[in-house]
Amino acid sequence: MALAAESRGLLEAAGATVLYTGVGKVNAAAALARRLAEIRCTGEALPLVVNLGTAGSRDLPAHTLVACTRFTQRDMDVSGLGFAVGVTPFDETPPVIEFPPQFTNLLPHTCSTADSFATHRHTVDGDVVDMEAFALARVCVAERARFACVKYVTDGADADSAVHWEAALEAAARAFVDTYRSFTAA
Repeated sequence: MALAAESRGLLEAAGATVLYTGVGKVNAAAALARRLAEIRCTGEALPLVVNLGTAGSRDLPAHTLVACTRFTQRDMDVSGLGFAVGVTPFDETPPVIEFPPQFTNLLPHTCSTADSFATHRHTVDGDVVDMEAFALARVCVAERARFACVKYVTDGADADSAVHWEAALEAAARAFVDTYRSFTAA
């Protein structure tokens, strides 16, 4: 999860071990890679990495909880060299990363990640838009770790997103706790 504001301390109170990565792809990738390296150093097997976080959506209503199983990045643009938008040049990982569903009670969706707070449509849009999930998924591919992602839609990825995101954080935190409890009970 990017920020403590997204869990309001409720996940920790429910017994979850939470890694707050910070905002954006670089912070997320660095924090998760460091944590997975620490786990590897203990000799333990890598756990299922679960990303819970907030997202915007032009297609899904606010306060919807979704499982993301496909990940793209909407701000990778090397079209000047002939690459399609969303494609990282010379990377062996495909531009769309997919993981098998872990939260089968939620409909699977595509998450489009960028280092920008979405307030308008982009060339590479997903069902939901965020700022960390693609980077986390990419680290899991590199480290051969399993990955699952649940996003709480807080806003419409439009001009009013900032106000709606802030207002939805408490409801998002409660939804994440319910998700955590149902997943650990299974």
